[in-house]
Amino acid sequence: MKITFIAADGTETAVDAAEGESIMRAAVRNDVDGIIGECGGSMMCATCHCYVDEAWADATGQQEDGESDLLDCAASEVRPTSRLSCQIRMSAELEGVVIHLPESQL
Repeated sequence: MKITFIAADGTETAVDAAEGESIMRAAVRNDVDGIIGECGGSMMCATCHCYVDEAWADATGQQEDGESDLLDCAASEVRPTSRLSCQIRMSAELEGVVIHLPESQL
């Protein structure tokens, strides 16, 4: 399944992800600049903060419990489509999802 990451400067990076894999893990596995995933996906930091493209916001679902609390600690601006990429799992419905990256995670 394909994920397209768009950096703050507009650079696009497309990666493949397995069904059930988190967007954060796919980014880290493929060395995508802009996703750190410092806690390894255990929802203990906000270094995998991303902006889900508005066209995909409904498909990725709502924030998980506790996600908004961690986003309050994010280094970059929190927007209505902000999510922790460790909490979004790939599925057939997300084939081709577009994820925008913030300017900084630290």
